[in-house]
Amino acid sequence: MAITDQQQAEISAQREASSPTRRATVPALEAMLFEARPVLDHGFVRVVDYMGDDAAVVQAARVSYGRGTRRTTEDAGLIRYLLRHRHTTPFEMCEIKYHIKLPIFVARQWIRHRTANVNEYSARYSILDREFYLPAPEHLAAQSSVNRQGRGDVLQGAEAAEVMDLLRGDAMRTYDNYAAMLNENPDGTPVDPDRQGLARELARMNLTLNTYTQWYWKTDLHNLLHFLSLRGDTHAQYEIRVYADVMLESLLAWVPVTAQAFQDYRLGAVSFSAPSMAIIRRMLAGEAVDQKGSGLSKREWTEMMQSLGRDG
Repeated sequence: MAITDQQQAEISAQREASSPTRRATVPALEAMLFEARPVLDHGFVRVVDYMGDDAAVVQAARVSYGRGTRRTTEDAGLIRYLLRHRHTTPFEMCEIKYHIKLPIFVARQWIRHRTANVNEYSARYSILDREFYLPAPEHLAAQSSVNRQGRGDVLQGAEAAEVMDLLRGDAMRTYDNYAAMLNENPDGTPVDPDRQGLARELARMNLTLNTYTQWYWKTDLHNLLHFLSLRGDTHAQYEIRVYADVMLESLLAWVPVTAQAFQDYRLGAVSFSAPSMAIIRRMLAGEAVDQKGSGLSKREWTEMMQSLGRDG
């Protein structure tokens, strides 16, 4: 993870500063504030601000004043009920803001979650760093033969080495060309005073999608849970799933009761369609049902059987 000395000094200053408040605070998350958690080869996730806690969810659900006199077990039971029955509005009362450094191709997948406030580093105004994501050997996989969105076997030997050389070479070459087109020193002066550099907003188009960008990403708890349920799933692309894993750690520190209910009812759960439930009931009644007699497509049948832990 590449954090400059200046960035580290800023992070240290932020972590050392404190402000009195009457707002609810969470000691476990306070301890994580501003700390950059490494992800991939140059990326990171850090929490920079938050609002609310588990009690805020309960308070919103009951529309009460203050924290009340309910027992903790009652509050936990209510949160679990809300999540189990998808009563989402109380979770929208809590918010969290992250500072994230990630490859551009991951950012373009991530931005599909349109229920957040995002402010990204602008290559129109600033020069991007010479930092690229290069997969570790165990994540350098071929295209899956059965899933258009998935990966197959890991590449080996000369083929893997060739791909790594291509990825590294393309990234370095296009960045060198990007820098040459800009014709700018770090202080903004031209490298070659006798020629004009290309505008930053045009030069950036030459960069590869594994170049790193950064953004601030703020969302409410409900939409964070939705993000994590999709991107933390084992079927999600590895390069975004590892970010979800780190964010799940902050969720556990911030709202532990909600996080546990989320893991029980969403992240570790499966759902069945109405036709699938009808077939499961027939199976439980002792009827022998196969895919041909089920009315399900072959893919839906396979997914149902996998969820049940049975061979298709």
